[in-house]
Amino acid sequence: MSKALAVDERRYARLLRQSLPRPIRTEREYEAMKQRLLAVDELDAPSPEQEELAELLAILIQKYEDRHYPLDDLSTPRERLLALMQERASSQSEVSRALGSRSQASGILTGRRSISKTQAMKLADYFRTPVVFCKIEQ
Repeated sequence: MSKALAVDERRYARLLRQSLPRPIRTEREYEAMKQRLLAVDELDAPSPEQEELAELLAILIQKYEDRHYPLDDLSTPRERLLALMQERASSQSEVSRALGSRSQASGILTGRRSISKTQAMKLADYFRTPVVFCKIEQ
């Protein structure tokens, strides 16, 4: 999200009071936080305040995942993409829509094509993950 959001501080404070986001310490808290993020992600037109909350939840989830589910430094961007697709129950057609091309998605998922910088950014935006997750194959 590169655009600046016009966040109403009072509305955002209300959302924070309702959700009470805090560091995740247990698997149960992790699952609950993912459900909260999913609920916001599934909104058709989230408000700037909801977008801000989603970003905060994603940061907390990422921090927990980094500690408890570190990515193998030797894993490839394709393997990371496949793992993320499995975790989020995403299909090849969803990846195709994110990339804007069925042939590119097919090539990446079968290993015939590596992930370009532009594709990495599109995938990161679609999955709402850091671009580093889809780092470019050297």
